[in-house]
Amino acid sequence: MEPRITPGRLRELGPVNWVVWQALSRAAGTEDAHLFSTLGRTGGLFRGWLHFSGRLMPGGKLRRYESELVILRVAHLRQCDYEMDHHIRLGRRAGVTAEILDRLREGPAAQGWTDKERALLTAVDQLVTTRDLDDATWHALAAHYDERHLIEIVLLTNQYEGLASTITALRIQTDH
Repeated sequence: MEPRITPGRLRELGPVNWVVWQALSRAAGTEDAHLFSTLGRTGGLFRGWLHFSGRLMPGGKLRRYESELVILRVAHLRQCDYEMDHHIRLGRRAGVTAEILDRLREGPAAQGWTDKERALLTAVDQLVTTRDLDDATWHALAAHYDERHLIEIVLLTNQYEGLASTITALRIQTDH
């Protein structure tokens, strides 16, 4: 499928977003991080979204490994190749091995998760599929996380679920 909106360049992005896109592309290890060259077309909205997104990951209070588990599970559930490809690379740096990635694809019922990881992944699955958490899942999650982390888990899951929807709807192509 072709992208519904062509990734922008200097004229479409403006000088500030163009510089941001260049820096983020380099950090992602690509010449053109299509997500950023597409969303960058929105001007200040892009920078506001980027600030919010960055406060959740990498700037959140969750361990980076846990954040990557959340994001990769969301990407898998939403079948979002762009999000999956990008976060497999980032996840490796945070300790997500090939074996863990296989378990992530299988889900929270897979053998080998700690109780904390299983509670986290069960919460992600419920949020993505039902848009809510049942009491049993909430209590299992709350046994491992304080209130600040609980809020962050919900925000992070929904941020990346919404991002997967955006990527899918705009037909943003994976980076090369």
